[in-house]
Amino acid sequence: MTIEEARELFGYSAWANGRMFDAAAALPAEHLSATIASSFPSILGTLGHIVGAEWIWLRRWHGDSPAATPAWVTGSSLSELRARLTELEAERDGFLGQLADADLERVVEYRRLSGEGYADPLAELVRHAVNHSTYHRGQLATLLRQVGVHPPGTDYIAYVRARR
Repeated sequence: MTIEEARELFGYSAWANGRMFDAAAALPAEHLSATIASSFPSILGTLGHIVGAEWIWLRRWHGDSPAATPAWVTGSSLSELRARLTELEAERDGFLGQLADADLERVVEYRRLSGEGYADPLAELVRHAVNHSTYHRGQLATLLRQVGVHPPGTDYIAYVRARR
């Protein structure tokens, strides 16, 4: 993987996350927090998890190992979560902007929230972070359908075509 490929993947992820936030913003407030069976209890909870995980991974890449998700993950409104995500994307872009391709092979040592230690190359963690958000956007698509909304397309090829 190259830095340019990492930027491309995160560009795609930011675009797709933005589409999901746009879809959620069009919902009545009661749909955002309604309990719907999934990995997280609501559309807002799933979006919070995506943003919280982005925060955790970026902290790990900076050498920190958070012991818990930040309180704002569950206490924020949709607009607050979106603002946090925008800040994280800018911080991540700055982080990637300081790296050379060889830096992606650097092994990052970190602890999971459970305290279990791991060490993985940064390139693999980049792939994981993008895939993690993709997985949960798939859940959001199902949650949106359950409240009667056709979810936006977030396929990678749609991102590529939209940029042309």
